Amino acid sequence: MLIREIQADEADIFLNLKKQLDEETEFMMLEPGERKTTAENQRRQIERIRASYNSTIIVAESEGKLVGYIEAIGGYVTRNKHCAYLVIGVLQDYTRQGVGSMLFKELFTWAEKHRIHRMELTVLVHNHAASVLYHRMGFEIEGLKQRSLRINGKFVDEYYMAKLL
Repeated sequence: MLIREIQADEADIFLNLKKQLDEETEFMMLEPGERKTTAENQRRQIERIRASYNSTIIVAESEGKLVGYIEAIGGYVTRNKHCAYLVIGVLQDYTRQGVGSMLFKELFTWAEKHRIHRMELTVLVHNHAASVLYHRMGFEIEGLKQRSLRINGKFVDEYYMAKLL
């Protein structure tokens, strides 16, 4: 398993990874078919993130295929530039194999070099596997977002979690 920062010329395959995740799990933000981003827009987004000192996308590659990612989006103003909001996704065939842990470990190394002192994320209350991973990686629940999302016609709650570095 290769864990590394994404390159702008991987926009097509990264977008396909995101679309596959949208199809495979209800735990990502977008519904299947809802993602309208074009490959060109994705490429520009990757370029912007790579140009930012406090944002990154780290991917997991197995046998030449992207199988997971973790994205850190840093704050935009002086008061929150030390914070990053995280999104992580791993294809179902690669879950419970340590891919998420490897992505987090690489991200923590990156964060130390880029002066990130706080990482934040949300997780659906019923996503037990992800909650276990986040706790193991040092994240703590800071709050509950009640009726945060509507999935399959039902309101669901999310935990707001953070890790201080």
